Amino acid sequence: MILVAGSANLDFVVRAPHIPAPGETVLGGAFQTFPGGKGANQAIACARAGGARTQMLLALGSDAYAAPIEHSLREAGVQMHIVRSLAEPTGTAFICLADSAENAITVAPGANSCLRGSDLPPLTGVSYLLLQLETPIAAVTTWAQAARAQGVSVVLNAAPACELPVALLGSIDLLIVNEGELACLAGSEGSIIERMQRLNVARVIVTLGPRGCCALDRGEWLLQPAFPVKAVDTTAAGDTFCGALVAALSLGANLAEALRHASAAAALACTRLGAQASIPSYDEVQALLRASSERPQHSLSALAHHCGVPTLSNVPA
Repeated sequence: MILVAGSANLDFVVRAPHIPAPGETVLGGAFQTFPGGKGANQAIACARAGGARTQMLLALGSDAYAAPIEHSLREAGVQMHIVRSLAEPTGTAFICLADSAENAITVAPGANSCLRGSDLPPLTGVSYLLLQLETPIAAVTTWAQAARAQGVSVVLNAAPACELPVALLGSIDLLIVNEGELACLAGSEGSIIERMQRLNVARVIVTLGPRGCCALDRGEWLLQPAFPVKAVDTTAAGDTFCGALVAALSLGANLAEALRHASAAAALACTRLGAQASIPSYDEVQALLRASSERPQHSLSALAHHCGVPTLSNVPA
């Protein structure tokens, strides 16, 4: 079983021709609200795209914004441990979605900021704890240390980017970051693989958007090119990747298999609007995997070159 401890927000999304520059006003188009938040997105991805038993620790306000978040998690089969705040509203995120499918996001944490280390539920039966950084980092550190002490594998998606306490970095088994987050943690000098090697974590994954992803697994390099799709909204693609990956690992997949499953799930999430609304089902992910049984060698070579992997000899086909 997986426990996700993290944020839950209601997303306010407006379509626009492009993301505004500083001081610029852009006339937008359609406006919608969607349940979101990195933690809740990843919990739903674990359960829906990954097919794994999933629980979630989250904080919500005593307001109407909480209801659609609870409904979305319940519909996905996620068991909730809710900390209800009377002082803070449910977290919100304001998202500008460009016609190019890129987005810009501003988060108002609200009740998410009320989570504390002592809120972690019992870890009986939990094999993986999945964390992010939209909740107080002191709480995240305490949760990671508690899980590590009880033999639970700790996965951290270090987003949004920030400097990590040594105590937190030393308590995780698998770190997932994108290129910007990698630069925050390991600097911008050197290739991607050189920077990954600077991190004192046994397993590190760097997601690279439409290129794919690169993993360092106890000294072994793994590359997974992205599945080509026509993207309409990249919101929650990274969260879908994280949740689907941890679900696959919890069900016994090796890391190479989990990267492939997670990449397929993330690709499908880019083809739909919204955060949790875009997360595919397990059957949809399996259908894409069956339809894409081979990896084009040119995509693998381009990914290896981008990451700084000198040879494909140690990269599984």
